[in-house]
Amino acid sequence: MTVLTILNAPGTEIPDQLTDLGRREGIELRIVEAQDLGSSLPGTDVLLLWDFFSKALRSEFARADNLKWIHAAAAGVDSLLFDELSASDVVVTNARGIFDRPIAEFVLNYILIHAKNSLGSLADQRESVWNRRSTKNLAGSQAMIVGTGSIGREIARVLRALDVNVTGAGSHARSGDADFGTVIDSAQLSSHLSGVDWVINIAPLTDKTKNLIDAKVFAAMDPNAYFVNVGRGEGVVTSDLVNALETGEISGAGLDVFDEEPLPAEHPLWQMDNVIVTPHMSGDTDGWRMRLAKQFVDLFEKYTAGETFPHTVDKAAGYVR
Repeated sequence: MTVLTILNAPGTEIPDQLTDLGRREGIELRIVEAQDLGSSLPGTDVLLLWDFFSKALRSEFARADNLKWIHAAAAGVDSLLFDELSASDVVVTNARGIFDRPIAEFVLNYILIHAKNSLGSLADQRESVWNRRSTKNLAGSQAMIVGTGSIGREIARVLRALDVNVTGAGSHARSGDADFGTVIDSAQLSSHLSGVDWVINIAPLTDKTKNLIDAKVFAAMDPNAYFVNVGRGEGVVTSDLVNALETGEISGAGLDVFDEEPLPAEHPLWQMDNVIVTPHMSGDTDGWRMRLAKQFVDLFEKYTAGETFPHTVDKAAGYVR
């Protein structure tokens, strides 16, 4: 008997693809919310975090007496990993690959809106103003993508298709990368931003990347540079970002993630004409939950067949290598 526990968020529907697993012979399915997770962990072999960013496991982990595999139905696993789990033999997987193209398209959307001054055109339209003006070319511009995982690579491929020159920043420097060409050490980011038009953060949240984008980085960016954050809000010092936008150190920003979510209604980012705020939705295209469910079912088939997973999270690093 394999015991599968699904941790669900309040009010969230679970696709039939997942509930159907409980009808299989030899599978016991438990569906719980955070307050009941502890009582469901004894005997659980597999834990699916359908409540994507829940931290409920940390306080109840000692009760997981048979846990072998955790799947987080999200790209980032920073809210899941804690010392006891990292030191254990429990395998962790994530939703690698599901959000790559949707987030890459979202980044392109931010960049096009800024390059073509779409916000200005919409403002003119509301006032019935006929205001012809030149806009920026994407071709020949320079992008720095902070985070060289699968999503960062898809962003690089999409931008390169439009003749944007792309460089990456990752955990260590290297050359000859298939998608980025050159990858710099993200610790040296501020030394490599001169001439960069688009600075895009998609890095996972780790000890090395927390508060990576700070006043020093913004000061090193050109005044015409545009900042995009689709990684983690805690990767940016928000007060430094606000100051850079207010003082004209950078030209604008497209922001999908924040260190406090929901973003408070009184936060100054809401009112800035050069900022686009979206509510952590860059990966959420039509059918995304069904794709997440299918991915887990496919992985579950491999698990029950004793096969290896196509990817696992390096729990010490905090991401899939």
